[in-house]
Amino acid sequence: MHLIRGLSHLKLFPQGCVLTIGNFDGLHLGHRAIIEKLAERGRSLNLPVVVMIFEPQPLEYFLANNVPPRLMRLREKVMQFEKLPVDYLLVVNFNRQFANCDAEQFINDILLEKLNVKHLVIGDDFHFGKARRGNFSLLKEQGKLYGFSVEDTASCYVDGLRISSTLIRDALSIGDLTKVDHLLGHSYSICGRVAHGDKRGRTLGCPTANINLFRKNTPINGVFAVTMTGIDNIEYSGVANVGTRPTFDGESKVILETHLFNFNKDIYGRTIEVHFKHKIRGEMRFSCLAELQTQIINDVAAAKDFFAKSC
Repeated sequence: MHLIRGLSHLKLFPQGCVLTIGNFDGLHLGHRAIIEKLAERGRSLNLPVVVMIFEPQPLEYFLANNVPPRLMRLREKVMQFEKLPVDYLLVVNFNRQFANCDAEQFINDILLEKLNVKHLVIGDDFHFGKARRGNFSLLKEQGKLYGFSVEDTASCYVDGLRISSTLIRDALSIGDLTKVDHLLGHSYSICGRVAHGDKRGRTLGCPTANINLFRKNTPINGVFAVTMTGIDNIEYSGVANVGTRPTFDGESKVILETHLFNFNKDIYGRTIEVHFKHKIRGEMRFSCLAELQTQIINDVAAAKDFFAKSC
């Protein structure tokens, strides 16, 4: 897969391409259905498969700090797209100029002039252009005029629920990881580089691999039974805390701290992936270190009990 940042001087598709557009936050089963349909069409037309995403996401541009938390950062999204049948991932800067682009201008300047689109696959709730005036009907109308076809992907349902990033976010907020697994098709995970921390975990008998999440809010918070991959070919079990460590300093930055069972390798600087399997409790503030240490022992026992019962 080729990663392309921006639309400047974009002239890669003289024969055309097949395209889909969206945020694809979480890359859930509904998103994957769109990608699979797009790839199938690309194979039949012998054209490259292109996905357009936005950075920042439109709601982040319009709502700033009031935006709902992302399910994944851009780096995580790119890593997941690399596993899918996509030839080009196009990351477009969503700025004032883009926000003020009329729907027809978007079609003419970007879909036709820049990308030479021959077939477009979009979700059933897709809107675009200034004031969100562009929609499926407009694309169908313009497609007839300019020679590209448009295909709508109907909503995807699991257990009677319409899959959406919002529904996944809501399930994560209450710790319903079983529902999240069903909607994503796999466990929710966070990727990142292991960074040096203040080593407090060692003094408490629970050394941790720390990942700075570089975000003010996250869709997930608390203590979880987790597994970690990316170190070697082994999936390691452990317990993790996602939060701001209120007992120590209550920092504004959010940190993912993971303690792995029976593990003593040096993994500083390694990019790893933490998979959330079961929520143990919410994040808490303790009155003293002894109280925290007792709770850590209980959390480790709860996580080990979960994995023992899952075998």
